[in-house]
Amino acid sequence: FWLREERKRERERERGRHMGRGKVVLKRIENPTSRQVTFFKRRNGLLKKAFELSILCDVEIATLIFSPCGKLYQFASHDVDRTIAKYREEVGLPPLHSDGSRTVEFWRSEINKLMRSIDTLEARNKHLAGEDLSTLGMKELRQLERQLKAGVERIRAKKVLPPSDMY
Repeated sequence: FWLREERKRERERERGRHMGRGKVVLKRIENPTSRQVTFFKRRNGLLKKAFELSILCDVEIATLIFSPCGKLYQFASHDVDRTIAKYREEVGLPPLHSDGSRTVEFWRSEINKLMRSIDTLEARNKHLAGEDLSTLGMKELRQLERQLKAGVERIRAKKVLPPSDMY
């Protein structure tokens, strides 16, 4: 049986025929009518696949599609707002109130993160300038020394370039 199938595939290869549609070149469809028809067919297919995946795998899905003219098409296995809120929380975005404003707690948290970043960068600048080195351990001092040596080498290399190559 498998030998017969192998011969059949070999004959199809020789004739240049393959089963299936082959690959579609992904580029914008220039004809507006064809583009619209393709959009509607593929949109329905995508929404159907999202539905099937939510049922088969018991997963929470929200699919939002905006047509070229701006019309919204959506599918959600649960509540869209709940799924979007879950997504925002997962990626670290603040929750939205009904009026769309961000919470004060979020901005306080952002300010604290930025202040810590500023403190870290200021301390690093001091270390690069040779100040406040007493807070560093031997490992950090060696790393700083390597960074400074690499910087000096880059400066020296830049100085030996002819003036026309500097810009």
